[in-house]
Amino acid sequence: MDQTDLIALVDRLRAEGREASTVEFKSGWDLPRDIGEYLSALANAAVLERHDHAYLVWGVNDKTHGVTGTTFKPFTAKGDGAQPLIMWLTQATSPRPDFEFHEVQHPQGPVVVLDIKAPRTAPLAFAGVRYIRIDSHKTKLSDHPDKELRIWDFLGQKSDWSGEIVPDATVADLDPEALDAARKRFTEYLLKAEPDTSRHEHIRADAQGWDVVTLLNKARITKAGRITRSALLLLGKDESAHFLAPVDAKLSWISRNAQNATGPSHPYGMPFLLATDQIFRRIRNEAIEAMPDGTLFPVAVQRYDSWVIREALHNCVAHQDYRLGGKVNVVEHPDKLVFTNLGQFIPPSVEWMLEHQSPPEHYRNQWLIDGMIRLRMIDQVGSGIRRMFQTQRDRYFPLPDFVFEVTEPGHPRVEVTILGQVLDIKYTQLLMKRADLDLRQVLLLDKVQKKRPLAAEDVRELKKFKLIEGRSPNFFVSAKVAEWAGQKASYIRNKGLDDGYYRKLVTDYLKKYGQASRKDLDELLLAKLPDVLDAAQKAHKIRNLLQAMRRYGLIHRTGPKATAIWRLAEGGPEGQS
Repeated sequence: MDQTDLIALVDRLRAEGREASTVEFKSGWDLPRDIGEYLSALANAAVLERHDHAYLVWGVNDKTHGVTGTTFKPFTAKGDGAQPLIMWLTQATSPRPDFEFHEVQHPQGPVVVLDIKAPRTAPLAFAGVRYIRIDSHKTKLSDHPDKELRIWDFLGQKSDWSGEIVPDATVADLDPEALDAARKRFTEYLLKAEPDTSRHEHIRADAQGWDVVTLLNKARITKAGRITRSALLLLGKDESAHFLAPVDAKLSWISRNAQNATGPSHPYGMPFLLATDQIFRRIRNEAIEAMPDGTLFPVAVQRYDSWVIREALHNCVAHQDYRLGGKVNVVEHPDKLVFTNLGQFIPPSVEWMLEHQSPPEHYRNQWLIDGMIRLRMIDQVGSGIRRMFQTQRDRYFPLPDFVFEVTEPGHPRVEVTILGQVLDIKYTQLLMKRADLDLRQVLLLDKVQKKRPLAAEDVRELKKFKLIEGRSPNFFVSAKVAEWAGQKASYIRNKGLDDGYYRKLVTDYLKKYGQASRKDLDELLLAKLPDVLDAAQKAHKIRNLLQAMRRYGLIHRTGPKATAIWRLAEGGPEGQS
């Protein structure tokens, strides 16, 4: 626009009776972060109001709409640090914003106009947070889930990157092994959807007879036989990745030790249908001691639930913003798995997902997600996250952590952490005792055990039901949980339950060291006994355990009782349990 058009634009905006939700007047310069937040808020308001543009105007009084003039120079201004303001705003905003600064030589004084085009693919976020302008107030979009859903509904599927056709790609660019796996999985999907089992053989025969084009069309991976980006991601040969350039079509498995130093790692390319299974087999899901059956005696369980691992990994593939050029990463620590993918977290929050028990109206990669559902890689949309939380709750393990952050400008990412160990025994005991707690309450208690802050109303709710104790911010799960009236005596009476576990600890120790004093065996066993037993009860249990092992001919004692030494019995059934 030339100066005449720009002056006319300023006067048109000034003539409006009051500031609209898509227009903001400023008398002077603001901090860079405030401008970034207004860029997001005004752009999202433009979508909500069905406007093509929104405007941030400097040099106009927000009350009288009179021109006051401004000294703001957008083309020489700096963002946070030394970076030019325009470049800094572009990199800190996602998806990539479409805006332009204009310096207007208005007859009444210099004016600057920031012309913001309404986003076309997703609500605009600055530094990882989406904002909205409501009347004359700027606020977080997540505080208004109804408006966020309306924005997503309007944006709809205008631009689904995953469903776009790749003109030069053909069926020959797909991996034969992945195609075989796709046929098998899609057949399973069809069988699961058909309750009449008498039709199953007919379905299997049909599926085996389809050619590749028919198979992929029915699974909604190709479009009329034409290869989509989803088809390449899920089924493409690794050497076909060039069709998706500059996308980095890779998944990475990375191991870290207890000191967080990087150990072995491995990248996996297309096809993702096979790559996710390869990463799953890499993960060391060893057995650990836990209490999954509601007793207070530990038994061996897998560190991670297999379904939860697969769901987290497949969600990363499904929701990655491939246009940002990054990889999906799975980082394996000794006691946790961390999954990361690039892009906005589309639901307003995890809490919103758990409360509403329904998915958002739209997703970033809808075509990819539809294909993954039919290949049985993910559950029906919306149920996966809730099931992950419920599964961890049923195992009495900490709940998953979903974190949305911007680690570098223009690169928002979602990080999901699955812990593979019990953090707080009281939390575990509480879940065993209180099966009536809803998932939201469990989420709040999980925050307590992880030392996370709680809102005042959440504190009041948990204290009302006597689930937590302490003062802000140092709350802890109530110790009263351990006082299980009538159950303590029951567990003590059933002292033989799982005694094989303790017997094996003793025999393994004696095999390794040859002998042990009672003090040695106390140090070995006391920490393994449940906290519900007091010191006298634990000592009594160890004494009974050793005497029983002696009677069974597993071990024998030499020397006076006070200084007795325990050894494996000669010719006895070593290691019997």
